[in-house]
Amino acid sequence: MNSSTSTSSRQAFAGWLDSCAKRLRDLTGWRRAGLAILLGALSATAFAPLYLVLLLVPAYSGLLWLLDGAQRDRQAVLIGWCFGFGQFVAGLYWIGIAMTVDLAKFGWFMPVSVGGLSAGLALFPALAIWATWRFGDHGTSRVLFLAAAWLAAEFLRSVLLTGFPWNLLGSAWAFSSIPLQGAALLGVWGLSALTILAAAAPALLAGPSRSPRGGRAVLAAFGAILLLWVGGFVRLQAVPEPGSEMQPDSRLRLVQPSISQQDKWRADRREDNLLQHMRMSIAQSNERITHYLWPETAAPYYLNRQPQVLSALQDIVPPGGALLTGAMALDGSEDTQELYNSIFVVTPEQGIAERFDKFHLVPFGEYVPLRSLIDMTKITEGTMDFSPGPGPSILEAPGLPPAAPLVCYEVIFSGRIVDPDSPRPEWIYNVTNDAWFGQSSGPYQHFAAARLRAVEEGLPLVRAANNGISAMVDPYGRILQRLPLNAVGIIDTQLPRPAETPPPYAHLGRWSVAILLVLLLGSSLAFRHRGAKE
Repeated sequence: MNSSTSTSSRQAFAGWLDSCAKRLRDLTGWRRAGLAILLGALSATAFAPLYLVLLLVPAYSGLLWLLDGAQRDRQAVLIGWCFGFGQFVAGLYWIGIAMTVDLAKFGWFMPVSVGGLSAGLALFPALAIWATWRFGDHGTSRVLFLAAAWLAAEFLRSVLLTGFPWNLLGSAWAFSSIPLQGAALLGVWGLSALTILAAAAPALLAGPSRSPRGGRAVLAAFGAILLLWVGGFVRLQAVPEPGSEMQPDSRLRLVQPSISQQDKWRADRREDNLLQHMRMSIAQSNERITHYLWPETAAPYYLNRQPQVLSALQDIVPPGGALLTGAMALDGSEDTQELYNSIFVVTPEQGIAERFDKFHLVPFGEYVPLRSLIDMTKITEGTMDFSPGPGPSILEAPGLPPAAPLVCYEVIFSGRIVDPDSPRPEWIYNVTNDAWFGQSSGPYQHFAAARLRAVEEGLPLVRAANNGISAMVDPYGRILQRLPLNAVGIIDTQLPRPAETPPPYAHLGRWSVAILLVLLLGSSLAFRHRGAKE
């Protein structure tokens, strides 16, 4: 191709981009709102299990071009809200599947659980986009401000009203352990900031957002993504090979029975469900198993109140070993009872040796907020609300190093894994039951978040799920063994050792968000002043 042809091609492409940018800027009314929703839904394809990360570029660049057409504050807010609504509906549709377990009772709640939740969560992107329109200036400065505003919105979504940090933008990289290594430095927050910079920078190449240095900004943003991959590759080359450093004194068996949610709590099936766990645990193995690891509420009984069940479990536990299982706990007297979603450590010698109570409960799933105003029962079994445990803690089991226990979606909360006042654990134990959500993207997104916690903390992750995805993940996010969704099976394995040195994020925790905000806002201000001088 000669130079004139190459120049002509570049001009044609630039002209096409300008045309796209102008069309988006000139949209008004329902057309603008509808396209914002579609762009938000497009951005959700970057999350598990599709991982179409490249589609974030038209999604976020298109969002900035839509924002170019906003003339008033409310228009900017509406653009951001519609984008967020599309992203959350497309990313969280699977929540509605949980209502089909008892459609007659909770079918009415399906549009509320998906549409209502998405509408509320969309307020956070709305705030970020409004702030970008109001204070973000133009050019490179605006893209940097957008990254800061989006990061701040993700953090607020993670902490306000108990928080719901599902599908943070940085989790789009969980399709490979190489880019995930960036989370060891500044957590998922750093990955989110870098991702939105790269996704939005191409908007600087056309339309009102065009910047004289737009090409350089795009190259810098994509160069940072390349650096993320190179850095991740180099880090993985410098650490032990996957599975080469394991704890020698224990042999674990993870049990995944894949019991359907419709059958899990049926009175005529509870005993059979428990027996299925027990049979899978004691099935013949080529090596002596020392510990059985069961998923969330695997024992469908109040384990601390039903000694016959506890005795049966003690009988199958190997001497000197333990069973770690999810089960419900009931405390207090008849007038002041409290219900907990717990993890029990059962030994043949002591019975219940340790217990951890879930501290981050699911609204409407495990308790009904504002119960005095909302007349409904929680979605999980029973009518009594669960009570929260005290917070992150250590779980001790004979023959195993101390663990950081997490029940179900507690694993999605970055920086809330390890108790800072306790000795550092050597592994993460996450139990869950994703049978609520069928063959959907929900379990895959859940597993992606769990892998990020392993990288952030430099700790191996042992995940026992009722219907998948059960897995053994090393402290660098590499999957050593896994059972796919809806498979019935076991994983016999040893426990990997933690990273020799805890990664920076394990020390910084959520303070990394403040560091990133200072860097992004400072850079945005510097580019603004630079543009003003020119």
